[in-house]
Amino acid sequence: MTQPELTIYFDGSCPLCRREIALYRGLATSQTLQWVDVSAGQPLGEGLSCEAAMRRFHVREANGRLLSGGAAFARLWRALPGWRVLGWVFAWPPLSWLLELAYRVFLPIRPALQRLARRWWRDPEALR
Repeated sequence: MTQPELTIYFDGSCPLCRREIALYRGLATSQTLQWVDVSAGQPLGEGLSCEAAMRRFHVREANGRLLSGGAAFARLWRALPGWRVLGWVFAWPPLSWLLELAYRVFLPIRPALQRLARRWWRDPEALR
């Protein structure tokens, strides 16, 4: 099996995360992207605990480098057709700092947004 260009770790128990990842997976043309649902108990590899992966979004590059938060999103976007330019733009300071700041603002309100999403989408999967 070919080493994945990028391994994407996501919270499959989060309805917002599932929808966002479904969008990204639909765009991905590369077979070298590996998607790992952290909530399913899959192995995460060296240097990443389940607890850390559930707290923040992470990706791992083929060379083993682990990125999280805004940097992880920018790296994922660079791997997706139609999003590459956005990924490169948000990889550069000061935009990378703004992306990380926005992500840190989002994290504390994520649980409330998840509850709202469960009600709004009436997703039985999301109720677990």
